[in-house]
Amino acid sequence: MPKKLLLFSVLLSLTFSVKAQYVMNQDSSILLNNMYIQMEVNASVNAIYNAEHKKVEKDFKWLRYRFPNHPLPYFLYGLNEWWKILPEPSHYPDNEKMIAYLDTAQFYAEFMKELDEENMEATFFLAAIHGFKGRFYAENQSWTKAAFEARKALNYMEESKGNKNLSPEFLFGDALYNYYVEWVPEHYPILKPVLRFFDDGDKELGVEQLTKVAQNAFYTRTEAQYFLMRIWALDEGELRKGLQLSEYLHETYPQNAYFHRFYARLLYTAGRIQDSERECLEIFEKIDSAKTGYGGTSGRYAGFFLGQIYERQANLDAAKKYYERAMISSESVGEEEAGYYLYSIYHLGIIAEKQGDIELAEEYYKKAKKKAGRKQAVFKSAKDKLKDL
Repeated sequence: MPKKLLLFSVLLSLTFSVKAQYVMNQDSSILLNNMYIQMEVNASVNAIYNAEHKKVEKDFKWLRYRFPNHPLPYFLYGLNEWWKILPEPSHYPDNEKMIAYLDTAQFYAEFMKELDEENMEATFFLAAIHGFKGRFYAENQSWTKAAFEARKALNYMEESKGNKNLSPEFLFGDALYNYYVEWVPEHYPILKPVLRFFDDGDKELGVEQLTKVAQNAFYTRTEAQYFLMRIWALDEGELRKGLQLSEYLHETYPQNAYFHRFYARLLYTAGRIQDSERECLEIFEKIDSAKTGYGGTSGRYAGFFLGQIYERQANLDAAKKYYERAMISSESVGEEEAGYYLYSIYHLGIIAEKQGDIELAEEYYKKAKKKAGRKQAVFKSAKDKLKDL
């Protein structure tokens, strides 16, 4: 059941990872048309995505000073903390700093809501705040908290669904609601009862809306691109579109480890082997240089891809090196049930066998068989190899 709750909290809370990057006067009027404010906030948000987190913390001081009783500055600080976590969650196992910022943002948003129950601005913030909390708790395996926060986020998002009085940025929330409220029960029928009391969605419309936001929005453009990249590449079978957007995001935010490894992954999937090799080698250069956001999660992806590339080129020593790095990277972040880890061990066995070290090959096959579930293909493959030996 914990894995089901993880999917519920993560996939649904994705729907509410809404950036509210617009600035209000103390009287709550929206300054979306103020070009100076737009430029100030946009530069700081770009710094979030480019892993310039210390710069962001300095940049937003003026915002908190000017609007101390509004949820926006505290929400943006929380957003900055989230993008510290996302590339390498294991580096931030107890990031209560993010929750503290979101709690403060929630306090002011709820106060706005108390003053005016119909305040869609407050509703917008509350949906985003609970969404990020749900994702955070899911990453920390606090399943009950994650499910609770995701459910609250869904309630607030449904309340604000279709309301575009404040800003065209609201289309972003509509888009993700339309897509994920349909996607989740299609892939995980056990969650249908949880969603039956909510309005129906429309996946096709959701993608269409998300595309408009990605092309035209000022504040939520990058978040929309992030979700479109994942939807096209992983869910809708639009690899070319996903790769194109992934390339753009990596080039725009070259210090973002998440965008970097996703780009390398799609290059490999698309058969652009030389390009994928180049990016994977660069990922390891950044890991070895301790660049912000680069660690075991990126290493397990890049190591496996490089192992596959070099094994197919019959460069067995290089393949062995990177399969080992993929294995070690996976262990460092607790990903010992994932395919990259299991197949790295299995292929280390194949290489050892080819190089005449039968004892080592047997050791790797046993390890792969032990770590894999009985229904996984690698379990049967390792079992067969052991019989052949």
